[in-house]
Amino acid sequence: MIKIKVRLFAHFRQGREREQILEMEDGTDVAAVLNRLGIDEQEVKIALINGVNGPLDKKLEDDDVLSLFPPVGGG
Repeated sequence: MIKIKVRLFAHFRQGREREQILEMEDGTDVAAVLNRLGIDEQEVKIALINGVNGPLDKKLEDDDVLSLFPPVGGG
């Protein structure tokens, strides 16, 4: 088992904690975390793993920090 810290931004926080620690199986990827949190992969614009942009199939390691951002509008 691994523990990862997940940080959610913008509307991903609605109904969820802003920051949480998840215990996941070894070999877990970003997509599995999204599934556990009930976030559609299509909604994720940026996934940072320890501050570096990463693909949704990137395997996570113990103590990784995953930050998830939806598309942000503005003007």
